[in-house]
Amino acid sequence: MKLYIVPTPVGNLEDMTFRAVRVLKEADLILAEDTRTSSVLLKHYGISTPMHSHHKFNEHQTVDAVVRQIKAGTVAALISDAGTPAISDPGFLLVRACVEQGVEVECLPGATAFVPALVDSALPNDRFCFEGFLPQKKGRQTRLRELAGQACTMVLYESPYRVVKTLAQLAEYLGGERPASVSREISKVHEETVRGTLRELTEHFTAQPPRGEFVIVVAGKSDRNDKKQ
Repeated sequence: MKLYIVPTPVGNLEDMTFRAVRVLKEADLILAEDTRTSSVLLKHYGISTPMHSHHKFNEHQTVDAVVRQIKAGTVAALISDAGTPAISDPGFLLVRACVEQGVEVECLPGATAFVPALVDSALPNDRFCFEGFLPQKKGRQTRLRELAGQACTMVLYESPYRVVKTLAQLAEYLGGERPASVSREISKVHEETVRGTLRELTEHFTAQPPRGEFVIVVAGKSDRNDKKQ
């Protein structure tokens, strides 16, 4: 009995590891965020392991049943639509339940969007905080005020529908001259990284309609940034 956490490519299918392919082929069951999306990947690599849906809308109801199935001897592999499960994707609840029930959990290394975005940003990455998606409503302003005093580099995820709003609010709370970087469509054909101040990035993506999934990287508070602001 075992649960594997298996990262999948965030764009380019060649980013799949040999080990990830082997684990998915050998598993008894694959838990997929969206079976339609994952079927493309599995077909590409000739993986015929049965799939069940495991996503944010049903994971609270299915976690206990999945754990019981694994404890009965099933080897399961959890994947998300892209990247590493549990990183702004379903997975945490299942991992926690498995650990609490004495089920072995092993997370494979592999693709996750924020790492290449952080490195490409050219901002300090010896220390950083991963924020994921900001709260959409309740608690959003409180979190933005807290980020204004954050000393290390910050990494956020955002959708194309809210990226301009988020950049504008970051400029408002952290200062328009705060250095930042925006990466989109990582490892895909139209991959792009734009660097500048929060004000410049807001203007850029206001003029250039945003497309794709975004990673925003923002410099932490420092004396140098404070003087610019």
